Amino acid sequence: MRYLPMENYFKQTGGLLYSYLISLPLLLLYEVLILISQPTGAPARISVDIWFKSLFLYLGWDAISATLIIAALIGGIILYRKKRELQSVRRSYFLIMICEASVYAVFAALVISNIVDFLLLQSANGLPANFSKLQLIALSLGAGLYEELFFRVILVSLLIYIFRFFLKGKNMAVATSVVLAALIFSGVHYIGEYADSLVLSTFLFRFLFGLALNLIYVIRGFGMAAWTHAIYDLIVVLNM
Repeated sequence: MRYLPMENYFKQTGGLLYSYLISLPLLLLYEVLILISQPTGAPARISVDIWFKSLFLYLGWDAISATLIIAALIGGIILYRKKRELQSVRRSYFLIMICEASVYAVFAALVISNIVDFLLLQSANGLPANFSKLQLIALSLGAGLYEELFFRVILVSLLIYIFRFFLKGKNMAVATSVVLAALIFSGVHYIGEYADSLVLSTFLFRFLFGLALNLIYVIRGFGMAAWTHAIYDLIVVLNM
């Protein structure tokens, strides 16, 4: 079957291969910028990243080495399974994917913020922790990678799998999972060492943002959700 150019773009880039390849720079940039921006002491990291690395330390593994090795192993499995598709990978698609993610990020920055402002008559922008600009850039990239990996790939997928046993039809299971995961995603931001103070406006914004990211993940895949999240956070950081 032959596809039109845009049909072919959406079909291919929504798959596992493109998601892995476009997400890999987020991991590498995040780790490098964390080391550069925080050369001494225990560096501040994304909460979900800390969860994963704490597990590795508990198992007696070097956290960073384990992260990179696991990323490489997952990549090796994906590349092996998708080896026939490697020959047809189009580098131009990656730039288009970044542009597409940027559109979603701007939508979140403008539309969702305005919805919250209108409903509650107050700003949805929370105050970030007292980090340097470079640290915030690093954390923005890490949020796009790790939070999407946990809250979308693991949480949404797990909820869909569970709810399919209790609800009639896949669409109902997906809808329920998307909403519930968005609530959990928003709530987690108010737990932990660097947690924000619980404010209705920021909670509502993060719920709507999580809802948007869940839909992007379900429709367009992990890579698109990860870059949308990262670009949105970068927009916020660079406009501070």
